[in-house]
Amino acid sequence: MNEEKLLVDQFDSPVGRLCLAVNEHGVIRQLTWSRDLLPRVELVKAVRNPFNLRVRLDSYFKGNVGVLDELEAEGVGTPFQRRVWSALRAIPVGTTTTYQRIAIDLGKPTAMRAVGGANHVNPIGIVVPCHRVIGRDGSLTGYAGGLERKAWLLAHEARHAPARPGQQLAL
Repeated sequence: MNEEKLLVDQFDSPVGRLCLAVNEHGVIRQLTWSRDLLPRVELVKAVRNPFNLRVRLDSYFKGNVGVLDELEAEGVGTPFQRRVWSALRAIPVGTTTTYQRIAIDLGKPTAMRAVGGANHVNPIGIVVPCHRVIGRDGSLTGYAGGLERKAWLLAHEARHAPARPGQQLAL
């Protein structure tokens, strides 16, 4: 497989320092708290605010939570992982779902652990909102960025999301 060339930016956010990697077409390939790049990628150059994405992410942190839906992102993973990540993008801002619900929606009702595994390796945090997945009992469960960040992101989105009667997350 050929290496993909990425533009990389690192910046501070309310939830810590983020590493943003985008391809030469402006598609987000990674957004993490780690500086480790994905397999089979090559840093083209460090750039500030590639494709204006840092500004758009800053807008999210300032309360424009709907901006995430406008960002193009594609993670490198197995077909199942990509299906899970696509399902995550469909979770409306300000709401949550469960691993079980995603498994059922994917037609694999017993694949809750596999859904959790795909969440765990999601390379595009926040934009591919694995933080919106909670335990069946409503508890905050695993998050690569840590549960404090997950709680912050959920509370932030609950404050700024358009009201959805019956679905608004109360924190």
